[in-house]
Amino acid sequence: MSYATLPQPSPLAASRWLRSYYFTRAGFSIVWVAAAFTLGRSMPAIEAALLIAYPAWDAVANIVDAQRSGGLKANPSQALNATISVLTSLAVVIALGYSLNAVLAVFGAWAIVAGLLQLITGARRWKTGAQWAMILSGAQSALAGGFFIKQATGAATPGIADIAPYAAFGAFYFLISAIWLAVKLARTGSRR
Repeated sequence: MSYATLPQPSPLAASRWLRSYYFTRAGFSIVWVAAAFTLGRSMPAIEAALLIAYPAWDAVANIVDAQRSGGLKANPSQALNATISVLTSLAVVIALGYSLNAVLAVFGAWAIVAGLLQLITGARRWKTGAQWAMILSGAQSALAGGFFIKQATGAATPGIADIAPYAAFGAFYFLISAIWLAVKLARTGSRR
């Protein structure tokens, strides 16, 4: 990973990038949720792959977004989020060897930290627009993480269907942000 600071994009370029980025994040999450509820619930190998892939995708997405937004050095919350997400994927691999309760606990800890980092990123980007949804998403992620940890200590064996609603809410927030920015950009374009 390159930690050089790159030139900051113009506000218009930043909004365009974030619109595309948020649509992509929403699309991935929707596909992931669909796969979780269909293939993941009945095929343990697919379930395991999906559980590993979700935080790995988050890491890649944070790196790409940070690079397009001035570099990892200029976006420390995303650099840290990417690192935590990679470590989470590795922790999920290990936790799968123990139990799905352990996997849910790993997801819970990740959701708390990643949510708080997303909240920080949203606050830092406030002027680009649509960040209220990212801040709300980050806060909800942190709360969901606490719920996952509590649920992981229970007697019931969790599964991917317990995590899929978390990803669905993430898709919802990314979609709201993408649409908000698309409307903002359309209005900006109509004034020129």
